[in-house]
Amino acid sequence: MAVDSSQSLAEAADAHSVRGRGQRTGKTPGRLRRALSTHWYAWAMVAPVVAVIGVIIGYPLVRGLYLSTTDANEANVERTIGVNHIPATYKSVGLDNYTAVFSDGVFWDRLTWTVIWTVSCVALSFGIGLLLANMLNRKLAGRSFYRMALILPWAVPAFVSVFTWRLIFNEKNGILNKILAGGGIDAIPWLNDPTWAKLSVITVNVWLGVPFMLVAMLGGLQSIPGELYEAAEMDGASAWQRFRHITLPGLRSVSSTVILISGIWTFNMFPVIFLLTRGGPGDATEILVTYAYRLSFVVSPRDFAGSAAWGVIILLLLSLFAVVYRRALRKQGEVW
Repeated sequence: MAVDSSQSLAEAADAHSVRGRGQRTGKTPGRLRRALSTHWYAWAMVAPVVAVIGVIIGYPLVRGLYLSTTDANEANVERTIGVNHIPATYKSVGLDNYTAVFSDGVFWDRLTWTVIWTVSCVALSFGIGLLLANMLNRKLAGRSFYRMALILPWAVPAFVSVFTWRLIFNEKNGILNKILAGGGIDAIPWLNDPTWAKLSVITVNVWLGVPFMLVAMLGGLQSIPGELYEAAEMDGASAWQRFRHITLPGLRSVSSTVILISGIWTFNMFPVIFLLTRGGPGDATEILVTYAYRLSFVVSPRDFAGSAAWGVIILLLLSLFAVVYRRALRKQGEVW
């Protein structure tokens, strides 16, 4: 019996070692396969969203990239007129559209104004939002009412706000010129003079952007521990020193994010420019995105290839800005 038991144990040990060698020599599943098998439920929940985004964003993006390398316009694209079907006759032209854009002074004029417009709107929105957030972060009577009133422009649809401001800026019957006329001041052509039109669109966009900055900054201020201010005040720090050495560093992570988001939004802020001035007077207030729209939907024949090239350039400029901005933040210790 002792011999049989020892033989059985030896055979079992040999079988276990063989299985171990077989398992070690077998192929291990890849990282993607392990992730799918472990988190299959999460992937199943995300799949519909990814599919929708691919259809809504992915296909137009690829289509735009393709059209930007052709000479497609209203006269040579596929179309149906009555019962007649006309096939597409446009052809590939390589990077000729991009060469034409960069060699045209119109692009550089639009780019210069777009940068001025974006920097001005973001800087003013951030400064005013930070100021109002500091005011509303203190205990004062009616603070809830003030918060609601200042956030109200964000709740109103943008096109309603822009049309309201268009009535306010009306040269003949607008309320602003009525007030100026009451003080003996001549009417100002708010939307008919290039300089005043630029100031007007910046004013409207800042009015629309301040609530977003206000909410973000107020949330950031409320996350800063109050003990820091108390300790600084006991050490004799002035209000400016507390703001400079406690408030601003405490808001760095929030402010860096909202500045990036606001910059991208403002760079592509089509509704304010188009609904308020249509890019006018002339083309004084036209930014890159409104000019791309003009090429595709206004001029005749409509230049689909040129508009697509402008769209791709806008995407590349914003991507470059995001990359540079992110690297600058990482050098300052902000990782996101």
